[in-house]
Amino acid sequence: MELELSRIDYTLVGITSTNCLKLLPPSVSKEPQKVAVADNDGILQIFSIKKEDIQLHFKTLPGPKISSLQLGGAIGSPTDKIFVAAENEVKGYTKKGKLFLTFDSGMTETVTSMFVLGNDLFLCGKHIYNHYRDCKDVGSYLCGDRIVDVIAFYADKTRRLMSLIACEGRMIRALEHARVTLSMEVESAPTLLHILEEDSTKTILFGTVDGRVGILDVEKYQSTTPVLVQISYWFVSARQHGFDRWLIDGSNASTISCLDAYDMTGNGTKNLIVGRQDGTIEAYIINVADKMDASILIYSHNCNESVSSLQCGVVGTQGFDEILVVTYTGRVFGLTTEAVDKNVGGDSTVGNYIFSQETSTKISRLKGDIEDLQVKVGKEREKYQSSTQSFFEELSAIPLLSIKDSFVLSKETATYILTMEVPTAIDNILLQSNVPVDLLDVEKNSAVVSYSDSDRTVGNFLLATYRCQINTNRLEIKIRTIEGQHGVLQAYVTPLVQPKCSRLQQYEIKPLSLHYRIYKFDESRIFNTLTIKGTFSLAEIHTWLSQCLPEVPEKPQISENTELYFESTLLGTILQGTYQKGEAFFKSDNVSTISILKEFLTKEATKKKIKIEISSSINDESINHVIKLIEPKLVKQKMISNNVTLLDALNELEVNDEESLGCLSGKYKDLLVNEKGLRAEFQEQPDYLDRLYGIVSDLYVDYNKFKGCNVKSKLVRLREILDDYSYDALILFFRPDLAK
Repeated sequence: MELELSRIDYTLVGITSTNCLKLLPPSVSKEPQKVAVADNDGILQIFSIKKEDIQLHFKTLPGPKISSLQLGGAIGSPTDKIFVAAENEVKGYTKKGKLFLTFDSGMTETVTSMFVLGNDLFLCGKHIYNHYRDCKDVGSYLCGDRIVDVIAFYADKTRRLMSLIACEGRMIRALEHARVTLSMEVESAPTLLHILEEDSTKTILFGTVDGRVGILDVEKYQSTTPVLVQISYWFVSARQHGFDRWLIDGSNASTISCLDAYDMTGNGTKNLIVGRQDGTIEAYIINVADKMDASILIYSHNCNESVSSLQCGVVGTQGFDEILVVTYTGRVFGLTTEAVDKNVGGDSTVGNYIFSQETSTKISRLKGDIEDLQVKVGKEREKYQSSTQSFFEELSAIPLLSIKDSFVLSKETATYILTMEVPTAIDNILLQSNVPVDLLDVEKNSAVVSYSDSDRTVGNFLLATYRCQINTNRLEIKIRTIEGQHGVLQAYVTPLVQPKCSRLQQYEIKPLSLHYRIYKFDESRIFNTLTIKGTFSLAEIHTWLSQCLPEVPEKPQISENTELYFESTLLGTILQGTYQKGEAFFKSDNVSTISILKEFLTKEATKKKIKIEISSSINDESINHVIKLIEPKLVKQKMISNNVTLLDALNELEVNDEESLGCLSGKYKDLLVNEKGLRAEFQEQPDYLDRLYGIVSDLYVDYNKFKGCNVKSKLVRLREILDDYSYDALILFFRPDLAK
């Protein structure tokens, strides 16, 4: 089943954030609904569409950035009250624009997410969760992780009020009376929470940074424990929390920015509507009640701008459902079930098309508006040029460039995805790094990249320029880092505006950049240990670790010991860190991880002139374990590399006619048949084999460093063994004592 929708552009507002668009409930079914939209200029406006024209009902004056917009109302009544959060203040408006509430929350942090349920108001800052009832504080919670979203609901069975907060540290926490009753680990960092109500039951959905959507089953265990939430999510292995189903195939790994559930197909069952940061809007047929029923993608549209928010309802024409979308740059458009060619067949012509008189009049009016705007822009440009040449002390104003960016680790490819989006067209982006990094091809990236010679003696390892195509305002770059190398990646973003300006964005490359945080630790492995003792405080050792590892909470745990677990995206090795004031203990099955930690922590302590004592214990058997982890990747990549080399040779011989193909063996025939797929897999990470060789070489150097040996002269022999790979030969090279 395919869903056919047509795009209609409505209006343009300021730059927007997530949760900035809502449709007010209609008084009559299938009646056009009013639209509430808020932007970063602090403007809230309510409008409706009548005969394809915008009917503005009210619009507030500019003010502080509006971070969240929610609808509320008394339980059992229509949710037609509009609540907006800006800085630490919440305002409430009626659908006619009357201000009925101004509430100063008293929070020390800016409100980043909000939820309204009856008389209850839930506000979250970066780390603070506050619950208010009738504008009175009834509870708060301080979270070590960064909070990204909050929702609340009454449980169907117990009728208890529960709230959930999604945290950046890949945790979703359930709270009752502002106390955490359960912490639920998810495989990827969540970005939002959504309540799906259907057939008088509630299903809690959440989206993640790697494009997955999950389900929280909040009712399953409530009959046996005070508050338990069973979590099951899409794209998760069955070993974690008993999750056993896949509902979306995950072909798109772009971050989920918004969700909605609505019956777009008209069969009485709600569809899942997904908005992503790469501009993709998708519609799925889902069945949350049947684990065996897989989700089906029935519609996909890309608007080439990140989607901030979307809502489904009746907007443009009575009786026609549509998906109303607002993008980061403020474009508001609809994807409607109504056919867009309904006005064709009139008495006026424009070019090769025939339109009705009404449409022709509208086109003429729009042309007039465009001409007026062009005249105004020309006058302002002349005015600006003359002012810059005057003798008075007048300054040239550089426009404030707003950038929406993210720097996210992809666990599947062990690379970082750098995404940057600006409200205007991008001229070019200059990347500079003081550590070795590789730039990889991205299929959806149309920019032209050029590299410049850089002086590595002064720490300039990368200098590359991305020149963007016309009207490009979003760019995605894939970056491969090397563990053990740490520094800063700088991006100079130059938009296509006058006067010329550029904005600098900085991204930290950490020594153990390819690790991510986990919440379960496999104690059955063979470990190497590192113990550090000294006069450092808890805050100092926590800061050092946050500079060394990603996903470390901003604040340490308020307990005797702080314990964190990490896993390598590249090898699957694990790391445990336990630390307190004056003492830290680490263990990992990878010698290189211990070596990098030791070197980095020693340098940081030396900078602070803090005396420390370091002791380490290396288990020789861990070498066998790590090489076994590397072996499948090494063998696979060597095979791909050899196959590509053979394909190049076959192409040089011009083996393409039927007579020549008949002389080839079955192996070479299969290579030619699968050539496209093999080359695509190789081009995805062209230097992956050299990367694996480098990891094995670093492991050899680090292993012998702990034994007090300098083995750099033996790396040539190691390379020869890797070229003619044999597990036994490699182990004997690492551990010659086994041959005795």
